[in-house]
Amino acid sequence: MEGDITRILDELGRDAPGAEEALLERVYDELKGLAETQMRRERQGHTLQPTALVHEAYLRLLGDKDASFEDRAHFFGAAARVMRRILVDIARARATQKRGGDRVRVTWDGAASSGAPSAEDVLAIHDALEKLERADPSLSRVVELRFFAGLTGDETAAVMGLSRRRVVAQWELARAWLFREFSP
Repeated sequence: MEGDITRILDELGRDAPGAEEALLERVYDELKGLAETQMRRERQGHTLQPTALVHEAYLRLLGDKDASFEDRAHFFGAAARVMRRILVDIARARATQKRGGDRVRVTWDGAASSGAPSAEDVLAIHDALEKLERADPSLSRVVELRFFAGLTGDETAAVMGLSRRRVVAQWELARAWLFREFSP
């Protein structure tokens, strides 16, 4: 199946007829699974449903005509990033409405361990993740895939093309970095 997705992405890059539809058919269930995992972390009563998150992410991914995807791993990494940005945009809007845009400082342990991060938590983690990305893009990607996309260590390893052991080590480094970032 991975080869099929890579082949379809290549066809998509060449604007082959039917490539977009073929890609959606191949990746929809997996994208929906990622979205459902992420939405379980959101607060109760969230207005965005997993299906809508998948559709919005897919439209953003394919709406950028300059975007190209090397393979399945690259595509799903980009999808995780787009889903994260959609949820961060929603959290920003919610925080602005509720608190006049003021941000609250959170602890990494509290934000990472709670089942439903608040808008403030999502925004604080997003800001820290952008800082981590400037320091070490690989660590940032691990956090993005594990925390925002909800992937397991094995799934993250597959998407990034790394060993599970390497991903576990990077996850621990990233968590330590974020913990220091959130420490008063």
